[in-house]
Amino acid sequence: MEVDELLQVVVTICERLQLRYFVTGSMASIAYGEPRFTKDIDMVLDITLERVDDFYQAFPESEYDLSRDAIVGAIRIQSQFNLMHNSSGLKVDFMICEPTEFNRSRMARWRELPVMETGKARFASPEDVILMKLKYFQIGESDKHLRDIRGMMRIQGDQLNLDCIAEWAERLSLVPQWQKVLEATDNS
Repeated sequence: MEVDELLQVVVTICERLQLRYFVTGSMASIAYGEPRFTKDIDMVLDITLERVDDFYQAFPESEYDLSRDAIVGAIRIQSQFNLMHNSSGLKVDFMICEPTEFNRSRMARWRELPVMETGKARFASPEDVILMKLKYFQIGESDKHLRDIRGMMRIQGDQLNLDCIAEWAERLSLVPQWQKVLEATDNS
């Protein structure tokens, strides 16, 4: 199984169960920016305790490593859990959608993009991918996040809503990181 195939399986299950989700992280920055290698999928998932069994049972134990207890724990403490495809070693990291204003706005801004030849998936907006990359850069100062942002800015160009990024950068205390990106973009 390839990463796009795993994404299509997970998306099909989320949509069949009517669970709100969107793809984020490296896969989203690649979709909006420049290609680079990634072996995992990051998804924000809006799931309640009442839906855990339906979600858990959708992934057969013979093919996937998924812990029901990890899902329940992640929902209770608003964190994350993962799903592993046994034969390929591919992984999906599911982040529980915390009930914050920012997450509500991200859930409203997702975009549907093609996956493989016949599928589609909901992806975080490019603006939200940039904001999360800024947050991760703030936490760990890894240059890969800045490279991803610059790539997205090059490819998306005028299609990006820079006002949206600036507004949320201020609200999320990411202005210094956003300024660094803008300065680097102006100098290139």
